[in-house]
Amino acid sequence: MTARVTGVGSMPGDDVAEAVRVVLGELGEPPGLPHLPELPDRGVGATMVGRAAAICTELGLDLQPAGWRLTGSAEPGLDQRRARSLLAQDLDVLEEQAQGYRGELKVQVTGPWTLAASVERPRGDRVLADHGARRELAQAMAAGVADHLADVRRRLPGATVLLQVDEPALPAVLAARVPTASGFGRHRSVAPPEASEALSWVLGVAEAPVVHCCAADVPVDLLRGAGAGALSVDLAVLAPAAYEGLATALEAGERVHLGVVPAVAPEVPPVGSVVDRVRSWLDMLGLDVEEVGERLVLTPACGSAGATAAYARAVLRRLREVATELG
Repeated sequence: MTARVTGVGSMPGDDVAEAVRVVLGELGEPPGLPHLPELPDRGVGATMVGRAAAICTELGLDLQPAGWRLTGSAEPGLDQRRARSLLAQDLDVLEEQAQGYRGELKVQVTGPWTLAASVERPRGDRVLADHGARRELAQAMAAGVADHLADVRRRLPGATVLLQVDEPALPAVLAARVPTASGFGRHRSVAPPEASEALSWVLGVAEAPVVHCCAADVPVDLLRGAGAGALSVDLAVLAPAAYEGLATALEAGERVHLGVVPAVAPEVPPVGSVVDRVRSWLDMLGLDVEEVGERLVLTPACGSAGATAAYARAVLRRLREVATELG
């Protein structure tokens, strides 16, 4: 069985209907794995953090000059209600265009540690600085994600809904690289057991969830230990230290989402060069593409929001060609 193909999440533009048409048109048939596109160009309510604010149903958030902030109340702020309206519109369009779809469908949410490093407490500075607040935020996200998945399943009963949790900031959280509000200091590192526990609350609401991290130092073992059933990485920046963990995951029957085509570039690389790159990487790991190919999911290197619409579509087509060539 051939490798699968999907997008990381974000797409260019502000036309939800067109983005969903592109995704379903390019990925709606094997080897494609369609996903709910995110369109950050629509405004702050449609960014990674804005989407998380929409999904987080137990904590109120609002927008301040520094970004999203917890309000200290369970009542949603005005901007949070707007973010929920945007998400509802996205799901309405997906429901309309994907009626009758049967197969896997991926939705993406921001992970608890990237969220804690991005959202402020009511009195300032990041949630990351407050042990109790970051636990509360992670638990609220877990509850909100469970509701979100249930909503998608209700709208598309024939689909098998996959969860992708985006954690680009997790390595920085673990290594004390997240700056404080003043910019002159760094937040203290979070111990791996605490990081794993909070992440497990969110991952635990889905079966075989994907964790996406496009940093070089992806904490593969921590993510697998927290319950990730698949890992999504950017092969261009991935540090060799992570290779062994990914090989172990593939050998254990888990999926690896491999970012192999630039999300933004002057032109899409040729099929042959991408195929050679994937085969060379597998050879380095001592793995045979014929044995693990069905566990590979080919993706752009990261989200495609910064690309042109034509390039974003061309990338998905090229990835399908690569998957077919890999066989």
